[in-house]
Amino acid sequence: MRGGSRTAKERCQVKIETVMSRYVEFAAPGDTASALAEMMGELDVGALPIGTEDEILGVVTDRDILYRVVAKGIDPKTVTARDILSAPVVACRPEDSVRNATELMAAHRVRRLAVTREDGRVVGWLTLADVSRPLLLDSGTVQQALGELSRDTAG
Repeated sequence: MRGGSRTAKERCQVKIETVMSRYVEFAAPGDTASALAEMMGELDVGALPIGTEDEILGVVTDRDILYRVVAKGIDPKTVTARDILSAPVVACRPEDSVRNATELMAAHRVRRLAVTREDGRVVGWLTLADVSRPLLLDSGTVQQALGELSRDTAG
């Protein structure tokens, strides 16, 4: 390690299990788009997995609700998660590296991954924010900018 921060290569080898969210809130396939939007607002998330830990059916994002329901003028109280979910869900394993996760996100053009055990059970959720936060905080550039900001506002 140089100067107490990890190298780019070391940051990319960080295991997903160290940055993923372990608490995953699921919605039911019969939940309405309106209920999903409320749930997203309460949880301050942009997506909800649909199903259960043992059987994830798909994902509904805030963009799905916006483009598949609101933009089409459909009543969000009449549309269910089953009608608008995206499937299949792209997943990774807790022991995978952050680098593998970001490559998977890029290849599938998604910002969220289910984290599953070998048996398919969901044990976590990984977002682009989860991945980028530690990478940015370990970055020398970000550390320098934060230090300068602290000095500028201290006096």
